[in-house]
Amino acid sequence: MATNVAEQTVRVLDLAGVSRVYGLPGDSLNGFTDALRQNGRIRWVHVRNEEAAAFAAGADAHLTGELAVCAASCGPGNLHFANGLFDCHRSRVPVLAIAAHIPSSEIGSNYFQETHPQNFFRECSSYCELVSSPEQMPRVLEIAIRTALNLSDVAVVVLPGDVAIKPASHNWRSRPIRMAHPDVVPSNDELDAAADVLNAAEKITILAGAGSRDAHAELIATAEILRAPIVHALRGKEYVEPDNPYDVGMTGLLGFHSGYLAMEGCDALLMLGTDFPYTQFFPKDAKTIQIDLRGDQLGRRTPLDLGLIGSLKATLPALNARLKRKSDSAHLDHCLHNYGSVRKELDGLAGTDGNRAPMHPQYVARLVNELAEDAIFTCDVGTPTIWAARYLRMNGQRRLIGSFNHGTMASAVPQAIGAQVAFPNRQVVTLSGDGGLAMMLGDLLTLKQSQLPVKVVVFNNGSLAFVELEMKAAGFVNFGTDLENPNFSALGQALGMHSVRIEKPLDLEAAMKEAFAASGPALIEVMVNRQELSMPPTITLEQMKGFTLYAAKTILSGRGDELLDLAETNVLQRLFA
Repeated sequence: MATNVAEQTVRVLDLAGVSRVYGLPGDSLNGFTDALRQNGRIRWVHVRNEEAAAFAAGADAHLTGELAVCAASCGPGNLHFANGLFDCHRSRVPVLAIAAHIPSSEIGSNYFQETHPQNFFRECSSYCELVSSPEQMPRVLEIAIRTALNLSDVAVVVLPGDVAIKPASHNWRSRPIRMAHPDVVPSNDELDAAADVLNAAEKITILAGAGSRDAHAELIATAEILRAPIVHALRGKEYVEPDNPYDVGMTGLLGFHSGYLAMEGCDALLMLGTDFPYTQFFPKDAKTIQIDLRGDQLGRRTPLDLGLIGSLKATLPALNARLKRKSDSAHLDHCLHNYGSVRKELDGLAGTDGNRAPMHPQYVARLVNELAEDAIFTCDVGTPTIWAARYLRMNGQRRLIGSFNHGTMASAVPQAIGAQVAFPNRQVVTLSGDGGLAMMLGDLLTLKQSQLPVKVVVFNNGSLAFVELEMKAAGFVNFGTDLENPNFSALGQALGMHSVRIEKPLDLEAAMKEAFAASGPALIEVMVNRQELSMPPTITLEQMKGFTLYAAKTILSGRGDELLDLAETNVLQRLFA
């Protein structure tokens, strides 16, 4: 039986099936980490920054669907959680954060390292509570665990260091905690109304997101009945894209022209398990039906004709039984043809261009896709996310994680830590930006210390490239985006990692094969073109005006050579075509 609150806490985590805790030790956390040591069944994964702990726990939870835990000491320690926990909250993954606190008698006195984490973390969690006495535990902890699991969200337990080592109360008997898996189906009247809209429509497009993770077969069946192309949101890529003859790519800022046209050309849009955020990409005149397990997401992005609450795996068969099978596939055929054309154009941009340096980043992403196994991929925001979205092909076994909702830099390596710890026998590959890698550079040490065989592919273009693109589209001369990078491969070698720096396209394939075959962590630094322009699926008049203004300002400021670099990549022709 647990003798103190910390041991009681670890026992409840053990009963809940937790097998890993990501974190960084500190004095206020000593009771908890010592309880982990005594337990011996829950692994302590030591990272170099608490932010990495939260990202790693989020990746673990995303991939396993189970509760993941991170822990940090008081004040500055757990404040580092913030960015990672916001990402977990917005990605809707079940994560429990143990945030140690200053001595309970000192709270409110402006004590050394004092913060108020129960207030600070409230915005990025569904449950956040301070434990001020042993009698609150383990009840508060169990509420937090159930909230995290059943809402698929972040829960935070704030535990003062002195309370953690007080004798445990035994007025609450703990039991194992498991996630609930309810089947939620709309009413018959609602399903009939949805079927009426879809049966009357002639050109239907489906927009599917991460909510379809357990309903791939049901989704394909719906598309087959309706002869509907399926557009996927980025978080839905790993679930929607595999074995899908109706897939026409993504829409949105990182998407494909074919996905954009499939949405624009429909007279009925069926949104399934998605909270796709970009309102400008929704059709203006189509009737819109949205089905989601989370009722608070209905109608947030575009006006709805009908909003239904339901889990897709249970709801789609009930809806499909009411649908009339469409015989006209003209809309589907047109969208598939557009997708084929776009795919051919994108693949054409992913060539070597001889042995010219710096190389196309698309070529790097294409080789990663060809040479990786059924890997777990993580990607930094910005251009690495674009290349991942466009060139990594999901097959039902591969997984893809990134900061797709929160949109923070520096997530790829920390998320890869969680992925590799959770799945030690799987290949894990990052698509890291030079800016993102540098921001959380210290956790390369975690890969080496824990001997995690993550393969880190670094796109080194010497800039915050996506920020530059945003500046150009808005008419600004890019400023403050230069990165004076170190030789990342030399840093990797200093850490004892297999590391290589590639400058010529013809050297890349062999180097990547060797790195992927390395037994431990490996770093592949690739020098890529800074001026590569990633085109959105549609160009607005404002963006064209902005780019024209950028060009004029650039010439007037004496930096016209940048436009020559752009011209050599044919992006000006593509922009104004």
